[in-house]
Amino acid sequence: MMITRESAEVLALKILGWLAGNEELLPVFLGATGASETDLRAGASDPVFLGSVLDFILMDDAWVVQACDTIGAGYDTVFQARQALPGGEQVNWT
Repeated sequence: MMITRESAEVLALKILGWLAGNEELLPVFLGATGASETDLRAGASDPVFLGSVLDFILMDDAWVVQACDTIGAGYDTVFQARQALPGGEQVNWT
């Protein structure tokens, strides 16, 4: 199934909500990205920021599993959503 940019943004928003409520992982995200909690609110409407949220979650399979289990999404949808957002296009090197 092909994920549209709109559905990718919705999924990323759900994951952002999960991340914002995760007291252990949120500080890691904020430290890794340099974002503030204010930036989280502002970034919720920015597809590039949402892509960075998915990039972060995709760094660890356990995070993907936790987020997807919480929001009720398939594990593969995070990667598919990332591809649909700016900067996530799959590069063909040949």
